[in-house]
Amino acid sequence: MSIVTNTKEFLDETGAIAKFTGRFFTTGIMPRYETKELLNQCYIIGYKSLPLIGLTAFIMGLVLTMQLRPSLVDYGVESQLPVMVGLAIVREIGPVISALIFAGKIGSSIGAELGSMKVSEQIDAMEVSGINPYKYLVATRVFAATLMLPILVILGDTISLFGAYIGVNIKSVTSFELFFLQVFKSLSYSDILPAVVKTIFFGFAVGIVGCYKGFNSSKGTQGVGISANSAVVLSSVLIFIIDLLAVQITEVLGLN
Repeated sequence: MSIVTNTKEFLDETGAIAKFTGRFFTTGIMPRYETKELLNQCYIIGYKSLPLIGLTAFIMGLVLTMQLRPSLVDYGVESQLPVMVGLAIVREIGPVISALIFAGKIGSSIGAELGSMKVSEQIDAMEVSGINPYKYLVATRVFAATLMLPILVILGDTISLFGAYIGVNIKSVTSFELFFLQVFKSLSYSDILPAVVKTIFFGFAVGIVGCYKGFNSSKGTQGVGISANSAVVLSSVLIFIIDLLAVQITEVLGLN
């Protein structure tokens, strides 16, 4: 019986999220646009997330380089370290790790913020005063997350490659120009374009899930915590699902 109940709850939740997402495409993208609030959310979601993502990216590049070196030395291909690290960071590790950090910070923040507004009836007050809360609260945050995550990933990849450069020079000496020449020589548009495109979907998923969980929060202050937690969990799962689909699509299109 519990399996049937859980399946029903899962399908109900999936349908509710799909309906919420459909409302974004039918209502959220239509005029009038809340440009000021969108710019404010871009600042909060994008600029204020850069230090955390940048620090994580730097450590990731440094550690990845230090972990790969012994294996490449054993096979006598240590000279290929910049190439392998660059491909790994740009194609997969950079976008996914940055998106997961983004989901943890922004998904929980949006879920908690809108959840607090929901349980304190601020959203209802906005409707009474003639303001469309969906356009003002949801559309702006989803647009901001969708726009900012690709930019954060590009900056994070750059910082991560710099960390990798430092990691390479811990036990050897490689010039800055030679390191990045090897990295960019191994990269092509078929490596960079799919990685950037999928981060757009990552950002959209984080934004829409965070807003959905916050908009449908209940049970008072306890519900706010539940909304924030479930927003992070569901966003993270969706990131992995989207990444899996992106890999399959790029293989079918011959971009791998």
